[in-house]
Amino acid sequence: MGIGSSNCEDSKPIEEFGRQLSLSSDSEIMTPKESEPKLPHNYEAILKDADPPMIWSSMDDLKDQLHFGVFLNQKRKASPNPIQDKYWVEKNSGYNCFMLFARDLSITWAEDEQYWHWHDPTEITSADVFVDVAEVLNVCWLEVHGKFNMKNLSQGIKYEVVFVVMLKNLAYGWEVPVNLRLALPDGNKQERKERLLDMPRGEWVELRVGEFHTSHDRVGKMQFTMFEYEGGKWKRGLVIKGASIRPKK
Repeated sequence: MGIGSSNCEDSKPIEEFGRQLSLSSDSEIMTPKESEPKLPHNYEAILKDADPPMIWSSMDDLKDQLHFGVFLNQKRKASPNPIQDKYWVEKNSGYNCFMLFARDLSITWAEDEQYWHWHDPTEITSADVFVDVAEVLNVCWLEVHGKFNMKNLSQGIKYEVVFVVMLKNLAYGWEVPVNLRLALPDGNKQERKERLLDMPRGEWVELRVGEFHTSHDRVGKMQFTMFEYEGGKWKRGLVIKGASIRPKK
């Protein structure tokens, strides 16, 4: 009996250890799946506008292409260089980012050659890709407007909107600060001023428009604008590359 009793008592911790080992093994099996990065928010719908269409051989290949960036909507407007938008995914966070190039913005009088000039890519390039950029020749009414559907932004994080511009060396007429306005679909508005004369000349800089948090109940199109038409001064030498919508650092 003593030996039998001893074996029975000893078996309890062994059985308990077996259960713990089983739970531990299950946990170890599940951990890699749980730690795998999620696919980007709404990426399938976004990639329907990829131009040229995206082709990938594996999920790793897809992620590599998204980290590098994909051009969208190139056929939407007639232009010798019709790149409209760029979509990419931050490598570390997995959050969606977008660049709306100048061709996808509404610029007052932009097609009138007296006031604006669209640069050929051989004349001026922007960072990593050739795109059409718009340069102010002579205007007293500056108005650059863009809009974007918030459904394509990653959810539950803070985003910011910036205009990407350059002030040329011979620019003039920018003594009055420009206005930057962000209007969200829920009616929330932000507005600030930026003095362009404080910018460095001849290089791309970012003008912050505003920032906001994304959520599932904040849907619709946001609008962002850069404008100045109250100073009455004729202006020259501002180059518009586009507007970037990205997670706030």
